[in-house]
Amino acid sequence: MKKLTASVLALVLSSSVAMVSAQTKKGDTLKQTDIEGVVVTALGIKREKKSLGYASQEVKAEALTDGTTKTGNVASLLSGKAAGVQINTNNNFGGSTNIVIRGYKQMGGNGGSPLIVIDGSPISNGFVSGTFDLGNFLSDLNPEDIASMNILKGAAASALYGERALNGVIVIETKKGRSIKKDNAWGVTLSSDVNVGFVDKSTFPEYQTRYGAGYGAYYGPDEDAYFNVSANGGPEVPFGEDASYGGEFNPNLQVWQWDSYDQFSNNYGKPYAWQAAKNGPIKFFKNPATFSNSITLEKGDAKNNFMLSYNNFDQTGLMPNSKIKKNTFSTRINYQLNDKLSASVYTTLTVQDTRGRNATGYSDNMITGFRQWWQTNVDLYSLRDAYFNSYKQTGVYMNRTWNRSSADDAYPLYWNNPYFQAYQNYQSDNRTRSFSYAQLKYDFNKNFGILGKVSFDYYNMLNEQRLADGSLTQAFGLSGNNAPSGYWRQNMTGFETNFDLIANYKFELTDRLNVQGVVGGNLRKNGFESVTASTEGGLIVPGIYAIENSRGYVVDPIEVYQRSQTGSGFASASFDYDGSIFVDATYRLDKSSNLPSKNNVYGYPSVTGAVILSNYIKQDWLSFMKLRANYAEVGSSTGNYRLINTYRKNGGFSSQGVYFMPTVLSNPDLKPERSKEVEVGLEMQFFKNRLGFDIAAYKTKTFDQIMDLPVSNATGFNQVTINAGQIDNKGIEIQMNATPIKSKAFTWDINLNWAKNENKLVSLHPDAKVLRLAAYQGGVSLNAVEGEAYGVIYGTDYVYTNGEKTISPTTGRYLRTAESNKPIGNITPDWTGGIRNTFTFGGNLSIGFLIDMQHGGDTFSTDMYYGLATGLYKETAVGDYRTAGVVWPGVNPNGQVNTKATIGADEFGNVDGYRRMPNARFIYDASYVKLREANITYKLPKSLLASTFIEEAKVSIVGRNLWIIHKNLPYADPEAGVGGGLGSRGNSIGIMPTTRDIGVNVTFKF
Repeated sequence: MKKLTASVLALVLSSSVAMVSAQTKKGDTLKQTDIEGVVVTALGIKREKKSLGYASQEVKAEALTDGTTKTGNVASLLSGKAAGVQINTNNNFGGSTNIVIRGYKQMGGNGGSPLIVIDGSPISNGFVSGTFDLGNFLSDLNPEDIASMNILKGAAASALYGERALNGVIVIETKKGRSIKKDNAWGVTLSSDVNVGFVDKSTFPEYQTRYGAGYGAYYGPDEDAYFNVSANGGPEVPFGEDASYGGEFNPNLQVWQWDSYDQFSNNYGKPYAWQAAKNGPIKFFKNPATFSNSITLEKGDAKNNFMLSYNNFDQTGLMPNSKIKKNTFSTRINYQLNDKLSASVYTTLTVQDTRGRNATGYSDNMITGFRQWWQTNVDLYSLRDAYFNSYKQTGVYMNRTWNRSSADDAYPLYWNNPYFQAYQNYQSDNRTRSFSYAQLKYDFNKNFGILGKVSFDYYNMLNEQRLADGSLTQAFGLSGNNAPSGYWRQNMTGFETNFDLIANYKFELTDRLNVQGVVGGNLRKNGFESVTASTEGGLIVPGIYAIENSRGYVVDPIEVYQRSQTGSGFASASFDYDGSIFVDATYRLDKSSNLPSKNNVYGYPSVTGAVILSNYIKQDWLSFMKLRANYAEVGSSTGNYRLINTYRKNGGFSSQGVYFMPTVLSNPDLKPERSKEVEVGLEMQFFKNRLGFDIAAYKTKTFDQIMDLPVSNATGFNQVTINAGQIDNKGIEIQMNATPIKSKAFTWDINLNWAKNENKLVSLHPDAKVLRLAAYQGGVSLNAVEGEAYGVIYGTDYVYTNGEKTISPTTGRYLRTAESNKPIGNITPDWTGGIRNTFTFGGNLSIGFLIDMQHGGDTFSTDMYYGLATGLYKETAVGDYRTAGVVWPGVNPNGQVNTKATIGADEFGNVDGYRRMPNARFIYDASYVKLREANITYKLPKSLLASTFIEEAKVSIVGRNLWIIHKNLPYADPEAGVGGGLGSRGNSIGIMPTTRDIGVNVTFKF
């Protein structure tokens, strides 16, 4: 793959240089401002990009949204479009998209999410993950409101945000109303999208169709040990088992199966042919559909403008009974009150209702069943029919499932009927999100102005979970005790208020030296509240989901009340010498209420420099050349109430409450985390901007990490909060642009980005060298290990003899280490990249596509870990796999080449899977190459619209995730993960399949 990628890039670039050189005309002219442009930087300050001494990358609205289907999440639209920005979009319905800029820098926290800023005001991009992935809050923003996204990657770019800037900043500028008509009349834009998804079969299991239910030949009589004996006579499926390591299919053999005993089944009362199911679990999924309709009303010019927009987003998911309904209202007003005073107001309101999110992880996840514990003889449609027939015949939807307890007892042993699970045990949530700001700006003169601003970000959310009567008894509720039914709810409210006062200045010190900058302050207040409650012991009245319907005593709800405040002062100075040499300096001072008084005031400096070398090197072929360098410090505070231990109530005794200390020992001496970064960069444009690149190299040191380290239980605690550890990141980022062909009839544009980040945990703690970050099935874990790249996967490994895998000469199986603390993988990718090609025919027709790539990084497949043992996958039924076994490649302990086949091949897990193989067997390279986006857009010619009231009209055919060109992980998407943050990396377990999405967009402007 590496050679292929290098060859493709070399061909593209060499072809580009040749064609660009051939087509360059002497008369072409292009100004530097046209090349670099104006971008929005920290605090919403607009700067000429040529003056910046740090790396930033702007993604315009059309590049963000026009070439793809509607995803419902702005973050996912960044995939493959920015160097050094790693986007991981999971397949959970309405789920999270994780953003990491320049590698993981923190051992605690939420996986390194950057700060999100809208028009200079920060907003929350938190996520809620657990059994269900509730998504990241950036999904509340209407993509149609975005004019551009500028990614501030390094510390120098984001230093003015101080303690919030450790993981970078994404600055979003919203659209201003502009009249599209010459007479400055009101303009209306209507946009309508329809998208349909189709399961990518390469991301879902290919089942073997040769063997059916069971764990081996040890059930009935000796002559047919793969089956039980039915009370009616004849073979009976061991339907209580959840594997497919049973008898070989024979359509002439009539077998009593689960639905032979179910009165709601079409096969009730009879045996039927022993053969692979016609309708496997892939038939459970529906074609998801998305309808997105927007209307925008706008009017204005550069000074006075108005924009009002509304978006209706309606989506159904892969799972039955899953849907999202989202309505977003936005308005932005900019008004010049007089020559000196101007005002701006923006507000957006999102109301979202979601039902039927898929469960994640191992337990209670039906996709885990499909991928790991299933019988290939079970027909999905027979489960569907039994579920719906039960209601037709009794008026009650009943849980009639394939792994019943016995012929006479329909109670499930392990798995609910998937349709019962989807329609009765569904999760739901609704969220109201509002973000608003108002500002006044007064310009005293051309040299000095002042801005006052207040912003408010608020959300209110209700999350509900149900366990219907008749379900498999399971752990449910706050107590964690088993219950046959139940109801759980969580109410959450969060807010952030920012008050800003910023003075800007600009002076001409000499004829060739200018200075400009800002001085200001910020007061930020954050709050969060939640109440979580559940029933205990089941529901009194089935179907009534309310806490007071609890059969047992309701334990005390979990109540959370948090408040914090940060005050800040900051200043910047930007020197411009002759429009060619630029030097910037910034400083921010923060004071956080979450840190002790002796450590709660801290500052962050930055200094940058840039030289426009093309102003001194005059060559026709050189359009622009800039050398830049910077140094900066940023940081991070900590969460609420980590300084002093407090008690927590947990039930009562008689009339007295019982209180417990937490398991984590707080630390009254915490300091803020700090990060120092050095960066250098070079930008060049050639042949009148027909070919160019922007390259950046950086090194970051993040230390005084705030983390919870394990301690001896003898202390009365499990962990202690401390400052410790240092993570270093170094890397290189490349952005390239080329226009190999440019004419009135046809233009070909190429945009490429590539980034490599090397990460290392330099030190952890004198008393600890390993910090467990997450625990997976089978004793596998994700860890921060001193001396290694962040995200080491630990587990059992092969035993090696002279570098070769060692096999027992007695069993024919691989020997494995007794310890599960062997490094067997790492989640950090070697590099990421993206290539976008755009072909424009005349001025009306364009075709574009985006290739998105990741090379390296590892993931542990729990699905293969179990599924190969239970005989689900096609590999387990090739040839004499289950009769003669497999001769695995390797050597015996004496060093001789292995010739022994695995013994007992006809029984559960005796060839492959978790019972016989080390964890290392199930580590897969997470590389991928995807056709991420593709589009064909046609704009109606102006001549056709001249006599109509339509100013502009276009229609687009768009696609997303159309083709996974390359991957190494079988039967799953290596990009997909369990949830947000670290949950998006390193563990492929019960993952929803990926969909190929195709849609149509129609846009009219009046």
